[in-house]
Amino acid sequence: MKSRFFGCALVLVTLAGVSGCRKHTETAKADPLLAAYDTEPDWTDPQKIIQLGYQQAQGQRIFYQHCVWCHADATPAGPSNRSNLTPVPPLLNDGATLNAESDEYMQNIITLGGSALGKSAMMPPYGRMLSAEEIRSVIAFTRAIAQPPYQPPGRPASQYSAK
Repeated sequence: MKSRFFGCALVLVTLAGVSGCRKHTETAKADPLLAAYDTEPDWTDPQKIIQLGYQQAQGQRIFYQHCVWCHADATPAGPSNRSNLTPVPPLLNDGATLNAESDEYMQNIITLGGSALGKSAMMPPYGRMLSAEEIRSVIAFTRAIAQPPYQPPGRPASQYSAK
């Protein structure tokens, strides 16, 4: 028993001694983008990078698996199919169109498909393919990349709010 303990202590002392012999390197400056889970180039200004939180990054992943073919002008594989569809679906970053839609409406159209809400039958229902959390993630990604930027609806004023 003593020899095992002594051997472990010797290894720890040896490792501590080895790490102490290294030259000190300069501390790397923290990159603010590393605080984000992922990033997305702004579709209207490729010089601008949008930082994504965890849920938005999950939505980005799902978007590039399922939605990019109809809701972007280009895909990682090349041109999208968007221009071949009638009516042409909105770009996912089209804030002028999608910012006006509630999260509940967007959840319903993704879950039930376009025809269930009087929109294009080309929009398939994803309710059996994606979980409710995954659908909320796609909506969060949509809100993150919207141009003009998405502004959540304000709370209604009460008699006690400042005027």
